[in-house]
Amino acid sequence: MTEEQPGTKASSDEAILQAQYLRSLSSFEGIVLAQIQMKNQLSNRLNWTIRAGLILLGVIAFSILVLLLTLSSQINRISGVVVSINSHFDSITTHMDEVSVAMGSMEQQVAMLGTMTQSTALMDEQMLAMSENMRLMSGNVEGVREQLTQVRDEIGNISVTVGNMNLEVGAMATEMHHMAKPARSINRMFPIP
Repeated sequence: MTEEQPGTKASSDEAILQAQYLRSLSSFEGIVLAQIQMKNQLSNRLNWTIRAGLILLGVIAFSILVLLLTLSSQINRISGVVVSINSHFDSITTHMDEVSVAMGSMEQQVAMLGTMTQSTALMDEQMLAMSENMRLMSGNVEGVREQLTQVRDEIGNISVTVGNMNLEVGAMATEMHHMAKPARSINRMFPIP
C-alpha cells in the first residue's frame, strides 16, 4: 500500500474547498440576479398599474365632465320652460283679474235690479232701466265668456309646456342611462369588493 503524501492531501482539500467556494459564489450570484429580475418585474407591473389607473381616472373625469355639461344644458332648458310657465301664470292672473272686475260689474248691475221694488209708480222707467242693464249684463257675460275661453287656452298652453318638460326629463334620463354605460363597463372590468 502506498501512503499518500501530506502535501497531496492538503492540495486535494484545498481544491475541494475552492470548488465549494465557487459553487456557493455562483449560487449567491444566481440568487442576487433572481432578486434583481423580480424587482424589475414588480416595478414594471407597478408602472403598468399606475398607467392603467391614470387612464381610468381620465375616463372617469371625462365622463363626469360630459355629465356636468349635459346636466347644465338640461337645467338651462328646464329653466326656460319654467320661465314660460311663469309667463303663462302671469297671463292667467291678468285674465282672472279681468274676470273678477266683470263679476263686480255684474254684482253692481244686479244690485241695481233691487231698486225696482221701491216704487210701483216708476215701473215703466225702471223697466227701461232694467232692459238697459240687462243689455249691459249680456255684454259683460259675453266678456266673461271670452275671458274664460282665454283662460282655457292658457291652460292648454301650460299642459303643452308641461308635456314638453316631461319629454325633456325623459331625454335627460335616457342620456344619463347612456352616460352610465361606460361606468358599468368599468365596474364589470374592475369590480369593487
